[in-house]
Amino acid sequence: MSSPTTTRPASDATRVAQAAREVVQAHDPRSVPREELFGALYDAGLAWVHHPEGLGGLGLSRGLQPVVDQIVTDAGGERMFAVNPIGYGMGAPTVVEYGPDREQVGAWLRPMATGEEIWCQLFSEPGAGSDVAGLATSAVRDGDEWVVNGQKVWTTLAHVARWGMLVARTDPDRPKHRGLTYFVIDMTQPGVDVRPLRQMTGQAEFNEVHLHDARVLDAHRLGEVGAGWTVAITTLMNERTAIGGVTGRRGSGVIGEALGLWRAHPDRHTPVLRDRLAALWTRAETHRLTLARARRTASAGQPGPEGSVSKLVGAELNQDVYEFCMDLLGPDALLYDDWTMDRGRVHTDPNSTVQQRFLRSRANTIEGGTSEVMRNILGERVLGLPGEPRSDSDRPWKEVPRG
Repeated sequence: MSSPTTTRPASDATRVAQAAREVVQAHDPRSVPREELFGALYDAGLAWVHHPEGLGGLGLSRGLQPVVDQIVTDAGGERMFAVNPIGYGMGAPTVVEYGPDREQVGAWLRPMATGEEIWCQLFSEPGAGSDVAGLATSAVRDGDEWVVNGQKVWTTLAHVARWGMLVARTDPDRPKHRGLTYFVIDMTQPGVDVRPLRQMTGQAEFNEVHLHDARVLDAHRLGEVGAGWTVAITTLMNERTAIGGVTGRRGSGVIGEALGLWRAHPDRHTPVLRDRLAALWTRAETHRLTLARARRTASAGQPGPEGSVSKLVGAELNQDVYEFCMDLLGPDALLYDDWTMDRGRVHTDPNSTVQQRFLRSRANTIEGGTSEVMRNILGERVLGLPGEPRSDSDRPWKEVPRG
């Protein structure tokens, strides 16, 4: 008599891949609206596979998300991050961890995943860029609401955003890191004035935002009053991972663009350019493998210092690759005439030219924390080096001199 056979459960990766294939078969990315496809992915738990079930996830490892992304892009779809980078990459993990209640979090997440509601990040100010904790925008309690006044700057996609992640000062009598509170603010309300900042690309994806007696519900507060810096760290670590942590196949991404340009211009090959390309390819592959290892290590929790590593290395590599591309193009590199101030596109636009991407890459070592800040973080938190002297750490914010 033969022994009964046992059916082994499918691995999580197999389960995720099968679910993703079923979604793209039922909602062909080449024939259905993007919102329909992304909505189906959210409902299937494939928007953020590491989120809890019912909130766009399956409660699985963060490291399985690339499985979904690859199946969707192979079928002709877009990555959710490319459509709503601030919301998808930074807003979602923050509201899941600190959201007021499950119902409100779900109400934010689904339109965030579909791209129907774009999010922006209201952190930096004219007097508080790298030192975000020194910000001056105020929020004063008024019953069940807070009244916000101040100015933010370099706010990506604020001009198309429905919601903004706002950090404001609620207690000027406490030291700068301990008097902040984190809110989700309606960007379409009266008192929110968004003004474009034209970049050298000719586009205006960045903005300055003026807040004059704008109101935000206390029910839209993330975390406790005065604990905004702790919440903001979650956003910032996910931002750095999102900016520098996209992995793909060997030879893909920006180095893939350089290789494609190299093949398209055999008449411009020189030994010097060949050596530069080989060195860049080695750096890109080292970066890709390091990211893959870091993702496996951190797949069960929130990103740690490895996000700063990937952001630092990825930003500088991106700039060097596009400098190579411009040198390879020679005089053709000067042919750029996209000065339309197109405010509908985001910086991940796949149809942008090499020239536009070269110009846009100058922002890579500034956005999400400058390279200098990243090196300080890695030196202090990873290598254990002494921190820089800080004279304002324990002083009430209102007593700290400001220019």
